Amino acid sequence: MLTPDHALSRAVVRTVPDAVTERLADLGNIQVAVPVLVLAMLYAARRGRARAALTAGLAMALVPALIVPLKEWTARPGPLEPWAAGYFPSGHTATALTAYTAAALLLTPYTRRPWPPALAALLTALTATGLVLRGFHWPLDVLASLLLCTPLLLAVRRAAVRPVRADHRRDGRAAAGQPPK
Repeated sequence: MLTPDHALSRAVVRTVPDAVTERLADLGNIQVAVPVLVLAMLYAARRGRARAALTAGLAMALVPALIVPLKEWTARPGPLEPWAAGYFPSGHTATALTAYTAAALLLTPYTRRPWPPALAALLTALTATGLVLRGFHWPLDVLASLLLCTPLLLAVRRAAVRPVRADHRRDGRAAAGQPPK
């Protein structure tokens, strides 16, 4: 798998100007992706979905616990920095996927159209593309992050699709017949 990974990387790295690919890769920065998730969590919590919001926050908090040990264990060098280690799996891809998809899962119940998941997929794909085209990561680094974070997002999805009333039973609003906020 490493041979095709290296061949693909060599074929595509720096085929797009660095100024473009760096901006795309930056979509996976913690400073960019996590505030998007925090805003979605606050919105969902205010609308009575505190459990789903907390699950999304926990998923994001687990990303470093999942990714960092694998980076240290594999010590894979980067495409443009063969002397440096710690590129597998991609933390930026994991951050982008988890933050944007969890935000989308939290917001989807409040939208009439399916744009949140589509936007999350686009932002994650742009991040991954930028990372590979710029030479910050090998394609397999990105793919591994997508696969590793999927279970975290399945937990968020499960919490997000629960009926809204389930979160309101504790404070008595649903029992009193009051609509959720």
